[in-house]
Amino acid sequence: MNRDMTQGSVMKSMFLFAIPMILGNLLQQCYNIADTLIVGKYLGKNALAAVGSSFTLMTFLTSILLGLCMGSGTFFSIRFGEREEQRLKEGICASFTLIFFLTILLNLLAYFFLDGIEVFMKVPKEVWGDMRVYLAVIFGGIFATFLYNYFASLLRALGNSLVPLVFLAVSTVLNILLDLWFVIDLQWGVAGAAAATVIAQYMSGVGISFYAFVRVPYLKIAKKERRVRGECLREIASFSVLTCIQQSVMNLGILMVQGLVNSFGSVVMAAFAAAVKIDAFAYMPVQDFGNAFSTFIAQNHGAGKQERVSEGFRGAVFASSVFGVIVSVLVFIFARPLMAMFVDMDGEDIIEEGVRYLRIEGVFYCGIACLFLLYGLYRALGKPEMSVVLTVLSLGTRVFLAYLLSKIPALGVIGIWWSVPIGWFLADAVGFFYYFVYCRREESKK
Repeated sequence: MNRDMTQGSVMKSMFLFAIPMILGNLLQQCYNIADTLIVGKYLGKNALAAVGSSFTLMTFLTSILLGLCMGSGTFFSIRFGEREEQRLKEGICASFTLIFFLTILLNLLAYFFLDGIEVFMKVPKEVWGDMRVYLAVIFGGIFATFLYNYFASLLRALGNSLVPLVFLAVSTVLNILLDLWFVIDLQWGVAGAAAATVIAQYMSGVGISFYAFVRVPYLKIAKKERRVRGECLREIASFSVLTCIQQSVMNLGILMVQGLVNSFGSVVMAAFAAAVKIDAFAYMPVQDFGNAFSTFIAQNHGAGKQERVSEGFRGAVFASSVFGVIVSVLVFIFARPLMAMFVDMDGEDIIEEGVRYLRIEGVFYCGIACLFLLYGLYRALGKPEMSVVLTVLSLGTRVFLAYLLSKIPALGVIGIWWSVPIGWFLADAVGFFYYFVYCRREESKK
């Protein structure tokens, strides 16, 4: 069901749209956690470090596609709010063509540079064997990731967040079942974990593509609308490319930090791999709420309803901040049992390092909650360049401080953990200040 968020209660519209997205990604995070549990419990420390480090790399690669799809989704939301059916159809055709060819190029480059990853990410020798096997298989799912994220972004832009949830739920359950079969029963090792993921990805990608072509009227595109006009492509690129840069810069920074983490050895690598899964699960709801908020803002901005934009922003900041504080308290209290879920009892050193990470970085989830809202806000207002600025500021600070502080003997790896919240709050301060200036400027135009 498509939802028009330019009408009705502001917060109710956002929450009803966000709930399926949050549930879907909760399922996805459940899979990520299950995958890490299975690998950590049955394949050992090195396999856990290999899969965890691979996850960071894959997050970076798929963030490029996700950014392109999210940017296109913002364009679709604005056109949907404006009721511009012709331009919406042209945009769908142009964006699909653009992202399709970029996906093929990305996939080829991933395989071409496969062996260079060991040096770039400073992967220990004892971990690289498993990591290379895992990556060689998992790269085969990049095209499926494009299909799912493209059509999920289109459906969400039209107000339908339920159907992507259904396909993601089926994919997640299939993924876990195949993981158990391939890794435990068939004993295929890390290759089995990767194969399970790729099969499930294609199920969701192909499935949602078929659904969209059958049920979405805007995909019934006439021959004259299939021509990719330069003007339309430039407009799509203005949203998609900058959002792609924002997403890829964010994850490139994380990838650089992963390389620094790897230099501290397999214990820290394994602790980071497990703690990041807990991290992602903890703040994922506010990330999805930020994406739902972005669609709400884009539709209302396109419809010229600026009062709903302002009301929605105030309500979203309050709700996300409260959620961030509550989750921070829970993660701080339960950090040890959460880490123990991923590591055998003889891995006490891994548990200790993971707890230390969670009790430093996890205390400040309200910072990342507000930052996700600011990313979504500026995409929806047609200012994706500001999202890039905030990302560069947040991740640049994080990377700089991580490398600087970790060199101090008294801090070491703790310096990496402290760099994260400092980057969040610096970007938040700049983002809120710019929004205040933007509102004052818009008021002066009236």
